[in-house]
This record gives sequence, C-alpha cells and structure tokens, in this order.
Amino acid sequence: MARIEVPMPQMGESIAEGTVSKWLKNVGDTVERDEPILEISTDKVDAEIPAPQSGTLVEVAVQEGETVEVGTIVAYLDTEGGAPAATPPPSAADESETAAAPDPEPASPAPAPTPERSQGKPGSEEERLRQRSTPVVRRMAEEHGVDLSTVEGSGYAGRVTKQDLEAHLKRREDDRSAPAPAAPTPGAPVQPATAPRPAAAAAPSDIWTAFYNQVQNPEFPVRDADRVEPMDKIRRLTAEHMVVAKRIAPHVHSFIEIDFTRIDQIRREGKKRWAEQGARVSFTAFVVWALSRVLRDYPTLNATASGNNIIYRANVNIGVAVDLDPGLIVPVIRDADHLSLVGIGKKIVDLADRARSRQLAPQEIQGATFSITNPGVLGTMVGLPIIPKGTAGILGTGAIEKRVVVVEDPATGGDSIAIRKRSIFSLGYDHRIVDGADAARFLADLKEVMETFPDDG
Repeated sequence: MARIEVPMPQMGESIAEGTVSKWLKNVGDTVERDEPILEISTDKVDAEIPAPQSGTLVEVAVQEGETVEVGTIVAYLDTEGGAPAATPPPSAADESETAAAPDPEPASPAPAPTPERSQGKPGSEEERLRQRSTPVVRRMAEEHGVDLSTVEGSGYAGRVTKQDLEAHLKRREDDRSAPAPAAPTPGAPVQPATAPRPAAAAAPSDIWTAFYNQVQNPEFPVRDADRVEPMDKIRRLTAEHMVVAKRIAPHVHSFIEIDFTRIDQIRREGKKRWAEQGARVSFTAFVVWALSRVLRDYPTLNATASGNNIIYRANVNIGVAVDLDPGLIVPVIRDADHLSLVGIGKKIVDLADRARSRQLAPQEIQGATFSITNPGVLGTMVGLPIIPKGTAGILGTGAIEKRVVVVEDPATGGDSIAIRKRSIFSLGYDHRIVDGADAARFLADLKEVMETFPDDG
C-alpha cells in the first residue's frame, strides 16, 4: 500500500491554521485526482480541498470541527487501492503478557537535533521562534511578554501551540495569586537570602495583565431582559482582525471633497454603450481607476511597514470592501492600474456577486496593497475606516449628494452659486511611514484626476 499525506494547506501568508468543516468522502471511498475530499474554513475564506492524487481514502486524522495548524496531516490516501488501515484490538493473551512484562531498563536518550543545528548554524532567535510556533502564537506571546523558548511545546517537532501558551499563561497567573510564604518562626535558623533578580528579569507588571484582560476579551454583566448570543465565525474573526489592525498602525485621517459632476456626465453618456459590452460601471469603478493611477506616484501609500523596514509593493492591488449583510469581505482587483475603466467595472461586479454567494477563491481575497470602503452607498456622509493589517492606507468614500456650492463662472470670472454632485473622501494612513503632507498631496492629486476624468478611461 502506497500511502500519501493530505496536509492542511497554506491558504495565505497570514493564515496559520484551519478548521475541518466537513468531510466530503468517507474512509474507504475512492477519489480521483483534484476531486474535492473535504471542506475547510479559515479566518478569511472557506474552501474545498482536492485530492492530490487518485486513490482510496484510508485514514481521517482530523475530525470535523477540529482546528489544526497549517501543514498538519488531515488524511492519508492509498494510491494503490489498498484497504483502509485498521488497528486490531489486543487479545486477552497479549494483554496478560503486557501486564506481566517487567519495565525495560531505561536507555540513555539521544540528544534531539534542533532545526538550526541540523543546518550547521545556530540560527537567529527569530528563526528559532518561527520554527517553534505559528504567527498567531508568536503574536500572543509578544502581547503577554512571554519568551517562547521557556514554554514546553506539545505540537509537532516541539512546536508551541495556542493551547500550550494559554496553559502557560494560566499557570503564571495562578503563581501570582498564590499566597505568600509564611513568616519564619522566631528563633528558627535563618536561611541565606537569595540574590534579588535584576529589574530586567522581573515579571511583567500586573497592570499589563489587567490591560490584556480588559482589552483582548472583556466580558460584561448581563442585565435582566438582555439577550446573549455567541458571535458567529465571521463576526468573531472580524473583531479580532480589527483590534489587531488598530493596535499595530498609528491611524491618521485626512479629508477632501470631490466634485462628481464630470464623472456623472461621463457615466450617463456611456451607460448604454457599456451595457452593450455586458458591463456595469459604477461610481466605485471610477474611484478605483483614478486611485490606481495616483498610487503609482505615492509608493509609501502602496507599501507596508515591516519591522524596521518598508516594503514597497511592485503591484497596485486594490481591495474593495463588499457588504455581506451581515459581515464584510474584501476581494482584490489585481494590477488595477493596468485595467481599463470598463475592465474594472466588470471585475467589481463579478467579485461582489461571487463574494455574496461565497464562491470566491482564497487568492481572490489576498494580496491587497490598498483598500477602498464605501459607506456612502448607505447614505453615510463620511467614515473613518481602519487600515487593514499589512497595508498603509484605506480610502473611505462618502455619499454622493447634490449640494449647493460656490463656483467660478467661466464666462465672467466671478463667483456664482450652483448645484453639484459631491462626495467627501477620507484617507486613513499609517503615520509610521506616511507623512501628513504626503497624504494631503495624494488627496489633491486624486481630486484633480477625478474632477478632470479623461473620456477614454
């Protein structure tokens, strides 16, 4: 029997674990190559996982509802058509022999090679931690001031799992709440005092423990007539992502008002022509077109802070938020600066329709370098959106409404009052790498492109 492994796949660079939602095949079923055998759910997308080769499903290692790390083996396939593996129960004779057999003499354990030693070099501390834990665990450890090298891991190859870290934190909390040792009895011999620990080695202040208990997962009393419902998966993961994103980037917001009169005229004139091409071009398509062109000149807004480095993205990939009612998802328009206005319009409609029917592929919600959210479609004048983690900016577009404004009369050069379709845009940016002056220049250039939109966009 030739057994091959089916691992939990890596569904994105920031995804560290997945949940087995449903097995589509049973043990003993034959499967064809690329035929879906199970459904998994991650913090960003649900997906069907195909069989890597044709064969027979001989073992299911992870049950429905279980969450495991990326790379964990979830099943085994036999590519030669053998029978499912089964472990026979021990006979009574076997059990009696096992019970009567003396314990063997313990052998001297051989030292287990560490990953960095097997490579012939010690490796940096960051590499050792990366090998022993997932990004989720490393983030938790950093937030709670835990050195992962001091935590015993129960995962594969000694990796520290989330459960290991939670148990470690609980033990640490229990140790802090333990009663102090009793005072020595008068006349009893005094034990030599141990040297005090240096300040750097002292345990984290209790104020941080209180902070994390209140910020990370606060709970509040339930009053009479209140209704309590657990968060669904989308809501829970959205909440976690928003907390992390808000804590990582120092948010600053700037605003500008955009006149949509020119765009509204182009849209009305081109509506019939675009419909013949099977396209619907919304106001959002105009915004994505203009934004993608202006971002070329502002690399820090199409970048991300990574430690003490800045990663300037080579592509302009625009994430467009889609309301799922309830919930939110952000599919990505890749290389938007190379698409025409009609091409962007078609892409937006396609991604939004498939997002609402939950038919997006994992790669279609990854890799955004900048995002747009449109609270204005529901009448909101302006919003202050949160910058998605791993990017440096997000644009919020407010409601497009008719407003009375003062404009310059081109005939006389004087001022006059007119009615114009206008909208307020908000730019949220990461102040670690984007300065306020650059943000202001970016918005001014975006306004210029929007209000003088070319006919052949």
